[in-house]
Amino acid sequence: MLSNDNVQTSKCHSYWGQNSYGATHPDKTAHWQKTLSYYCMDSVVDTFPIAFLVDSYAEGNLPSIDLANICNSGNANYFPGTELLNCSFLASDIEMCQSAGKAVTISLGGGTGNIQFQSDSQATAYAQTIWNLFLGGKSKTRPFGSAILDGIDMDIEGGSQAGYVSFLTALRKHMNRGKKKYYITAAPQCPFPDEYIGDTLDSVGFDAVYVQFYNNYCDLKHYNNRNDWNFAAWDDWANNVSPNPDVKVYIGAPASSTAGSGYQTQSNYSSFGGVMLWDISDAYANHRYDIAVKQALTSDEDLLNKQIRDQHLSETRNITQEED
Repeated sequence: MLSNDNVQTSKCHSYWGQNSYGATHPDKTAHWQKTLSYYCMDSVVDTFPIAFLVDSYAEGNLPSIDLANICNSGNANYFPGTELLNCSFLASDIEMCQSAGKAVTISLGGGTGNIQFQSDSQATAYAQTIWNLFLGGKSKTRPFGSAILDGIDMDIEGGSQAGYVSFLTALRKHMNRGKKKYYITAAPQCPFPDEYIGDTLDSVGFDAVYVQFYNNYCDLKHYNNRNDWNFAAWDDWANNVSPNPDVKVYIGAPASSTAGSGYQTQSNYSSFGGVMLWDISDAYANHRYDIAVKQALTSDEDLLNKQIRDQHLSETRNITQEED
């Protein structure tokens, strides 16, 4: 069963949904993103934010989602009168992952996301929409059917923060009345404070932040340069500013050289929670980089036993044979 502290205390989280490897390798379909349950068959990755809910208000005044090759307009229908895809076939995948002890959340935003509110009242009302569509509420337009996700992630990379505090405060109230533990996380860029969600981080009790330490001056390739590598600033924020004194800070890292620049996994800070990878398709294609990360973060060899290694060595051989 899912641990109540899964998002805050586990070590390796990875985004799923955008088929990052396939975007840069359109001809190598053997490594393209698989359905979510494929990545939940071992104990390596602990949490999967589903990427992305890309538009807060599309047709029908409901959001739109984009799951690349897994759920799109070519293989799934829209709910009538909306631009919201019916990906309810993923319910069994999500529930399988949850039964294996994983947390599965929905990530709002992304590089081209449009998560905007015109007023605090609109933002407060939108919390009810997200609760009904993805979490513990009810709706006839639930994209993942009967599956109840474990929370939301705010991957905000543009626009205004107007209404965010009201939205998340209202959503947390719904979560606190729910029948299980829910999480609110964020994925800010590493320059501190983050331009697009920094003020919100100071005002809302997030459970974890997946800081994107890539494609910036403060990214992981500058790990040995303390003038650039700024995990200390994020650790100080976690310990002295965040409304949640137990918030965990994750090192966001690309899972391969095609997903961003440079990757390492080290930390000696009290707020350190582990590593977030972008994304799982790249990690698998990169010789199961997620396993290497988990090995670096844990001494529990039971998590990385011979059965897992043998299983994925066999999978790698099969994929190589398919490509040949």
